[in-house]
Amino acid sequence: MNESILLVDDDSAILELVTDVLTESGLNVTALSSGEEALDRLSKERFDLVILDIMMGGISGLEVCQQVRSSVSCPILFLSAKNEIQDIVTGLGLGADDYITKPFALEELAARVLAHLRRQARSAPEEAVRGPIRIGDISLDPDSRVVTRDGVPVSLSTREFDLLAYLMLHAGETVSREKLFHEVWGTDYGDVGAVAINIKNLRSKLDPDWIYIKTIWGSGYRFVTRSGYAEEQEGI
Repeated sequence: MNESILLVDDDSAILELVTDVLTESGLNVTALSSGEEALDRLSKERFDLVILDIMMGGISGLEVCQQVRSSVSCPILFLSAKNEIQDIVTGLGLGADDYITKPFALEELAARVLAHLRRQARSAPEEAVRGPIRIGDISLDPDSRVVTRDGVPVSLSTREFDLLAYLMLHAGETVSREKLFHEVWGTDYGDVGAVAINIKNLRSKLDPDWIYIKTIWGSGYRFVTRSGYAEEQEGI
């Protein structure tokens, strides 16, 4: 395993411990201690996964994520002592793929990192997307990983793109949160509530009128066509 990891934390003890456990897992780790260094390195080098501490002096992990998310497609994981639900919602809302609260078990962190890397390697949900998908005025191209609505590109995080791809592949089906988490996140680690947060992000960016992404209360979510939406509204 030769995947490269960018680890950013201003706590030298955490940098050393996490670097050791990830290196033992066969990963190449670049460890930095500030958001400024992270932005500089990300502008010059490609990484397979980025781990950011949120509360750093100077540029915070949140600011780093916000600045690079449109150009960095790899998974981004936050480390933070802030564990309130609103903090997690904010972090995931900025395009992070996971949020790990301190203190954390090193083994769990390594397991989550490896799971994200496996998921990234598959690069598509369960069934490979073999060509562009178009439903209504939304188009998704799996090769370029570009999504447009009415021809206008929409910037999505890695997880938002994969979630949308899965829903569009299964348009018309009701898919439970648990199945979406298993198929899109590809891991038993993490909070299934991340599905709802990413659905909210998708709607905000792509479907603010809830035309396509429907919540089926008690069951899950369904991606519908315009005609399907009209039928549901009419009670057919």
